[in-house]
Amino acid sequence: MLTTDYKEGSPNWVDLGTPDTDGAAGFYATLFGWDYRPGGEDVGGYGMFRLDGRTVAGGMAVTAEQGPSTWTVYFQSTDADACAATVLKEGGAVVLEPTDVQEFGRMALFTDPAGVAFATWQPKRNKGLDAVTEVGTLCWAELYTADVPQAGAFYRSVFGWEISEMPFEGGSYTMVKPAGATDAAAFGGLVPIATDPVEDAEHPYWAPYFEVVDCDLTAAAAEESGGKVRLSPVFMEGVGRFAKLADPYGARFAIIASAPPAGS
Repeated sequence: MLTTDYKEGSPNWVDLGTPDTDGAAGFYATLFGWDYRPGGEDVGGYGMFRLDGRTVAGGMAVTAEQGPSTWTVYFQSTDADACAATVLKEGGAVVLEPTDVQEFGRMALFTDPAGVAFATWQPKRNKGLDAVTEVGTLCWAELYTADVPQAGAFYRSVFGWEISEMPFEGGSYTMVKPAGATDAAAFGGLVPIATDPVEDAEHPYWAPYFEVVDCDLTAAAAEESGGKVRLSPVFMEGVGRFAKLADPYGARFAIIASAPPAGS
């Protein structure tokens, strides 16, 4: 389970690049109850999505020339520069060199060998998101990729992840967790994109999952607010009820109403 006691390699930030910050703010306010606070010129307008006064995501305007609207997942690193060097060594690419963000931290943007964008955040004053795993916040991250073993080897080299298989009827699910952690600390999964009928094998990506109370109602609200239900709500025993969505500008993400922990 993802917590704010961030470890090396665990997701500690997520942000949205969108062509319309006002429109996106309204959409996510409807879905999750977030409010958006735009930043000033000193941070290029980069703003914060907040829930009950706590930061739960970042957001910024992007132009068509800069790329499509998308969610980006950041993983914790104690040394963004060393992380960038390992990314290059293992066949990835550095899109944005490690850069100080004032006194808050140091970040870098990469792509993995399959071209999937991800980022790293080296905390200084800002340790990361204020809340995770609660309703309306980031709770899981899932990579859709053509080659799960290759992706696992790459991210293991970059972040030290440990990888395990969770069996289910008809197959298994590849889970990732920080080094030395138990399976209870797993924060994400790796999925062969060709096995998922709603995904495009030519466009692998990291999907952030946000916790909700009612998956069906949230999916319906997304559609009513101009978004798209890419995968209608599905129930999985022991996991919960989840759906895949896209916001009105095409940014892909997922929602889940998680099953209660075993024994609760």
